[in-house]
Amino acid sequence: MTRSFLASMEAARRLVLQNDLTQATALIQAQLSGAAPSFDTPPNPAPAFAGPTLELHAEPAGSGSQKPSSAAPSGWHAAPKQAAPRTRPRFPLPGMKAHGNAKAPTLPPGARFEALRHEGRQGARAYRLYTPSRPSEGPRPLVLMLHGCTQNPEDFAIGTRMNALAEEMNVLVAYPEQPRAANSSLCWNWFEPAHQRRGAGEPAILAGIVEDIARANPVDRTRIFAGGLSAGGAMAAVLGAAYPDLFAAVGVHSGLPQGSADTVASALAVMRGGKAPGRGTARGARTIVFHGTADRTVNPINGERLAGLADGSARGAETREGASGGRAFTRTIRPAGADTPAIEHWRIEGLGHAWSGGDAGGSHSDPIGPDASREMLRFFLQP
Repeated sequence: MTRSFLASMEAARRLVLQNDLTQATALIQAQLSGAAPSFDTPPNPAPAFAGPTLELHAEPAGSGSQKPSSAAPSGWHAAPKQAAPRTRPRFPLPGMKAHGNAKAPTLPPGARFEALRHEGRQGARAYRLYTPSRPSEGPRPLVLMLHGCTQNPEDFAIGTRMNALAEEMNVLVAYPEQPRAANSSLCWNWFEPAHQRRGAGEPAILAGIVEDIARANPVDRTRIFAGGLSAGGAMAAVLGAAYPDLFAAVGVHSGLPQGSADTVASALAVMRGGKAPGRGTARGARTIVFHGTADRTVNPINGERLAGLADGSARGAETREGASGGRAFTRTIRPAGADTPAIEHWRIEGLGHAWSGGDAGGSHSDPIGPDASREMLRFFLQP
């Protein structure tokens, strides 16, 4: 491998860090084709990082009436009058904690939102565990929620409103936290082969968190699920493929298929809609997919690939059209086949790279449109 190639890959990493995916992709393509790049290495480059960041900026959410909380912490981007998803700075501003300073969600009397930690052979991770206030008559379902890049558990809990729904449906919800030491942009490393298989890396750590919770709490082992946004959604897809015996179903919001990338270059390409070898849902867990048509960070074709719809076949699928919360959607339902699990795919018109129907108080959350959290739990808990 030549020095010029290594230098170009380093320059591409810097461009990604600066949210210039167009030039990063062009540089990688130029190197692969043997052509000289048509632009210079950016001056004063930012420090290199371990992988691509999926959520460097928020995208317009369209019109809406919700306003951000007046208690928004210092250093957050101000939201316009019309509700739009907000994003936390990729690196902390002066006075901010390393992972932002979002406050923990408000809890009903008797509920708990504990700060816990998993220690295992593959590594350690902190996580939050929400336990509903009302007692359970038996073992509860458990949902593992994986935040996107630049987010943390508290922020993700607020943006998805999953704790409120967990209270309503009496389920446990765990929010693992990706530390900056594992990825400087707090992304789950879905694109690295070391984190794409059973018994290794982050999938093993996340499975270990589930086991910790199941040992300490009455958990219904037939109803354990994983959901996530963007990089977290991509990691949920990995868990569904690697641990279908542990996770009964997974939810992927604005994510990518398992195995669709194995390098920074391939991650950039597949995010932009390039061809990918992702294995989709074959022989994995039941999967529900949400993706917005206006997502400019992760091309919506990735959601279709994950659901097995990209080739246009969708044999035996039922399609329904509707509208909810001000956005139209197309919902495609595929029954389980001989070698594929049941799939549900939501194509949401006008939604950018943000959690549909969420709380504007959280980052990367769009209050307009179908309630992805409620629909995800409905899919998870259905017989």
